[in-house]
Amino acid sequence: MLTRDRIGALLLLAFSIFYWSRIDDIRLLPFQAEAAFTGRTAPEVLAVLGVVLSVILLLKPGSGAKVEAKGYQWGKAGLICLLMVIYGLTVRPAGFLISTSLFLAGGFFVLGERRWLVLAGVSITLVVLFWLLMTQVLSVFIAPWPEFLEG
Repeated sequence: MLTRDRIGALLLLAFSIFYWSRIDDIRLLPFQAEAAFTGRTAPEVLAVLGVVLSVILLLKPGSGAKVEAKGYQWGKAGLICLLMVIYGLTVRPAGFLISTSLFLAGGFFVLGERRWLVLAGVSITLVVLFWLLMTQVLSVFIAPWPEFLEG
């Protein structure tokens, strides 16, 4: 019988197997070929853990709880998914700072926050701090502004 736990376990199993199959796409530098830990190590461990845990969930006795779609806020979930798609399409043309701030503010709004000062303050502060961490501390370049503003 399909229960919530089993559906979740099946989804986790499918995702973990797909994730595991894509690990070979991670390119290694020549000197990393014989190294004990590489860029593939953590993804392999996560994929194996995902498969093992999902199989355990599938094999354990079920609770008997039936699957119900009632009671969930599907509209909000759909809006968040739409925001993610829009964010993915606009992050390069609009730049990281603008598109990510708007994405977070939109997500907060969908989830029920209505105070504009909180929406703007939290989203902009988080995005700027994250951008500073990535670019200044970790030396990962993220284009902050749209290309036409960077000259």
